Amino acid sequence: MISIGTRQHGAARRRPIDVRGDSYFKGEWMESGDDPVLSPTVFLIEQPPNATLVPHFHRQNQFQLFVDGGGTLGKHAVETVTVHYAGAYTGYGPLISGNQGIKYFTIRPVCEAGMMSLDEARDQMIRGPKRHESVGPVRVLDEAGRQAATREQGEHFLLAVSDEGLGVGEVCLDRGQAMSVHRHAASQGEFIVVLSGRLQFGERELTEWESIFVSADEPFPDLRGAEGGVQCVVLHCPPREKVYFPPTV
Repeated sequence: MISIGTRQHGAARRRPIDVRGDSYFKGEWMESGDDPVLSPTVFLIEQPPNATLVPHFHRQNQFQLFVDGGGTLGKHAVETVTVHYAGAYTGYGPLISGNQGIKYFTIRPVCEAGMMSLDEARDQMIRGPKRHESVGPVRVLDEAGRQAATREQGEHFLLAVSDEGLGVGEVCLDRGQAMSVHRHAASQGEFIVVLSGRLQFGERELTEWESIFVSADEPFPDLRGAEGGVQCVVLHCPPREKVYFPPTV
C-alpha cells in the first residue's frame, strides 16, 4: 500500500472541533479507510493558545509531529519540529499550548477516532507494554542547509530503529538524488513527511508537510529530491503489541 497526504486534501477537510470547550481545528491530510490492520492516516490539529488537552491514551500506535508554535507535553517543553511517539494504551499529557497555539500532525498506521481520557476511561486501559519517546527539535533547513546536509548520504537516525520496528530518521536529498531508508522487517511501513523543499514521486511533487506512507509489503518507491532539494523525516511504524489484539477500533 502507498498512500499520499496532501495540503489540498487537508484544506478541503479542515473544520472546527470542540475539545472540552476549546475551539480547535482538524484537517485530514491522508485518509485510507478504516481497515483494522492497516489504514494509514495523517491529520493536522490546530490547538488554540493556552489550551489544555488532558492526559489520555489511544488504542493504536501513533506519532505526533509538532510543526508550528509551542507548549508543553507533560513536564517537557515542546518545540518545533519535535517528534513524539506513543504506543497503544500508553498514557501521555497533558498537552498545553503556549501563547501562539500549537500545530501538530497525528500520524497512525491504523485509523482511530477520538481519545480516551485517563481520568474518565481508565477502566478501558489494557495491561501491556507501554512506550513513548520524544526526539528533537529538528531544525528546518533552507536550500543551502539542505545542500550541505546531502553530503551525509543515507538516513540519519534521530531514534535508531528498534527490534520492534520503531524508529525516527531524517533524510536530505539534492536534486535528482534517490532516497534510501532502512526498512526493518518488524515494521508495518514508513511515513515520510516533507519538512522543507520538494520531494519527487513520479509526476507528483510533495511539498512542506505533505507525506507518503509505504507499507512493509510494498517495494520502496522511487523518491527523489526535486529542484532545490528536500528534507524529510522518516517515521518507522511498529505493529501494535499482540496483547492488544483483536483490534478494537
